[in-house]
Amino acid sequence: MVDRLALGRSVAKAGVAGVVAAAGAAAGFGAERYVMGRALGVDDPCANEPLGGLRGTPYAVEVTDGVQLHAEVDGDDEPGLTVVFAHGFALNQDCWHFQRRDLRGMSRLVFYDQRSHGRSGRAPGDETSIQRLGHDLGELIDALLPPGPVVLVGHSMGGMSVMSLAEQRPDLFGDRVVGVGLLATSAILVTGQEVGLAAQMSGYVHRFGPAALAAAARQADLVESVRRSGSDLGYVLTKRFSFSRRDISPSLVEFTSAMIAATPVGVIADFLPHFGTLDTRRALSSLASVESVVIGAAHDQMTPVRHSRDIVAAVPSANYVEIPDSGHMVMLEHPDLVTAHLRSLIARSARGTDAAVEDPGVAPTPLPRPAARRRSRRSR
Repeated sequence: MVDRLALGRSVAKAGVAGVVAAAGAAAGFGAERYVMGRALGVDDPCANEPLGGLRGTPYAVEVTDGVQLHAEVDGDDEPGLTVVFAHGFALNQDCWHFQRRDLRGMSRLVFYDQRSHGRSGRAPGDETSIQRLGHDLGELIDALLPPGPVVLVGHSMGGMSVMSLAEQRPDLFGDRVVGVGLLATSAILVTGQEVGLAAQMSGYVHRFGPAALAAAARQADLVESVRRSGSDLGYVLTKRFSFSRRDISPSLVEFTSAMIAATPVGVIADFLPHFGTLDTRRALSSLASVESVVIGAAHDQMTPVRHSRDIVAAVPSANYVEIPDSGHMVMLEHPDLVTAHLRSLIARSARGTDAAVEDPGVAPTPLPRPAARRRSRRSR
């Protein structure tokens, strides 16, 4: 009789081996080139930037299921407009480095690590849904923010958290929440064939992905040691799938790669399946009552730009910005442009409230809206 458990383990191991082998074969030559480039001292405009070194007043916010969220506040606790930043999958609040640096003093800024990420507490595997992230954001607002209007800014999974909150508590939007910024995110399911590495190796991931992730989570210590020893490969894959510009700062790539590597494989295994069931489109109607900006990255390989276009199609009042030369980490790759649009969003959101914010100067010129796409007859 066939030992099904042993067979499952063998398939999982084959999946891990297949994905790693395929990744290595695809990236081998590029790895050599990038590592040599770093060794030869390629010009790096961010070499002296203290990436991830900015800190605010720390707070621990315990949500209803007992998980503690780590949050940091820049600014005083007087009533006024507050901007809350929600980071993406396998990142942490430090990904907002340039926005944190350049928006300080305009209004109160709140940065937090989503559950199981960064300095926040680890959540049980069955408490890692996008819906749960929306609950967390709402509880953070209730527990930590003083009275006054709120602007929510989310990148990737952080944008999904914002939309999940809008679906659960639409009464907040237009009342307490007066502005929303959505960067490189999606309101609908993101399939394995669309996401990053899977886009290049969809056959491996489709056949072995779930089993491979489960096996990796059970052997976390071994997998983490392999990840640490494969820093050069991690650098290459991060550059390939998170950025678009060929001249991107090596320091930004390493910074992003380090955030991803610091996310335990068990956390990745817990969260990843939820992206395949995502559907927060019902929340988009709530965004029509607030100021909003949607920023899409034309070469985003994690949440393809068509997802940003679909959000804008559902929220005609949103300002739309599509950055041609950018990958998924748009706020790091084009920080000045992203910050300018967020500064404009904050200023627009403050109008009609009692909150005073710094004059943002000349607002950036929005890029053309995407042309309406012809709908497929096949339903999703």
